[in-house]
Amino acid sequence: MALPKPEEGSKDGRGCALVVAGSVEVPGAALLSAEGTLRAGAGKLQVATVRAAAMHVGLAALEAMVIGLAETEDGGIEPGAAAERLGPKVERADAVLIGPGLAEGSDAIALTAALLAKDPSTAFVLDAASLCGLADHAAAVRACGGRVVVTPHAGEMAQLLGRSREEIEADPLGAARAAADLLGAVVVMKGAQSRIVAPDGRAWTYGGGGVGLATSGSGDVLAGIVVGLLARGADAAQAALWGVFVHGEAGSRLAGSYGPMGYLARELAAEVPRILHEVERAD
Repeated sequence: MALPKPEEGSKDGRGCALVVAGSVEVPGAALLSAEGTLRAGAGKLQVATVRAAAMHVGLAALEAMVIGLAETEDGGIEPGAAAERLGPKVERADAVLIGPGLAEGSDAIALTAALLAKDPSTAFVLDAASLCGLADHAAAVRACGGRVVVTPHAGEMAQLLGRSREEIEADPLGAARAAADLLGAVVVMKGAQSRIVAPDGRAWTYGGGGVGLATSGSGDVLAGIVVGLLARGADAAQAALWGVFVHGEAGSRLAGSYGPMGYLARELAAEVPRILHEVERAD
């Protein structure tokens, strides 16, 4: 599954990505996802986060347009005002990521459902807090016509399917198939071995990367890589497969430099362009 070749010399040809992420308690998730998005090759990036963190995110992510959103009492994004403000941006974006670092609870899922409804022709990546009540909005995900990638770990998948974590860990491939069928989306079931399942039943396993990838923020980077590839024009299955592979190979390279554990999630994204370039040259 070769990635689409972007138009030479045009950032518009590599697409616009919108990242909706972060909270007062976890502002760094927006930065980790943002860098993953740009390192994967997206041409333009917008980041929407809580107002309290927006200026700091903007000063750290110099390449991005940053949108500060009203906050709830618990430091999350207020869903009603955010949906209204972000609606036109979702419609203009090629790919949208929702979830990394959002405050968990009903506000996150309400925001997710509202943004999915804004433009079902847009590609979406749903991660972290956007997943846990998603079964109640399966129809909205299915309306996107297979242009959605969901990236749960075992705990999030348990909440999504209404099962115990032990059941999910006993049969991760079966869980990924159930979620793909429920949502009509490509599912990346994260774990020591990642399972990627498409709605049409195709399935893949990736077992590389190593134990060091199990670190805070690693999933935020992965979600950013996937949305960046979607913005470039990859379809959902392509973006998921390449995202998992590149994220894993980045972990392997850092393990060779630092040791199997102890490298930081923020260091993963810098490896991505080199890996993509080497693979494209080999092809």
